[in-house]
Amino acid sequence: MSQEEVKTALLKTIEGLQNNPNASKVVFRAETELMENVRCKAKVRNFPPMFTDEPPELAGGDTGMNPVELVLVALGTCQEVMYSAYAAVMGIQLDSVKCNIKGNLDLKGLFGLDPNVPAGYSRISFETIIQSSASPEQLKQLAQTVESHCPVLDTLQRPMEVTGKVTANGQPLSMEAAAE
Repeated sequence: MSQEEVKTALLKTIEGLQNNPNASKVVFRAETELMENVRCKAKVRNFPPMFTDEPPELAGGDTGMNPVELVLVALGTCQEVMYSAYAAVMGIQLDSVKCNIKGNLDLKGLFGLDPNVPAGYSRISFETIIQSSASPEQLKQLAQTVESHCPVLDTLQRPMEVTGKVTANGQPLSMEAAAE
């Protein structure tokens, strides 16, 4: 798809949302399943399944990215998609966009060795590298737009409610009782 086709498709979607604001609410879904040991299968829409695994130090076979690496991948690819989309709409030619993402994680939290250490990332940093003949002012405006509208960046930066439930052998488990 050319940059002009990207622009046309996005502007058509934006116009549709302006005409029907209720159409803006969407739900994304994923289904995952533990296969063996710490290797999992993930399915999204009608795509072929993707597999995750852990490195040997975390009891895995190292046959795929692990879930915390996928968080970094999600951030980087979302940034790149947003740069492409907004550049097309803004009429900015991009030659290339690449992201380098790093996440700092303390394994003491993962293994419950220190109650003061979070199980997840304590810090995520990224660098987006753009090649373009556009002016520095245009690229700065593009970067500001992407930073303020990237869904994955927003998800990582903004506290939000995450709910879950556990069903075992067809019966819901009461997590309140387990926490007491």
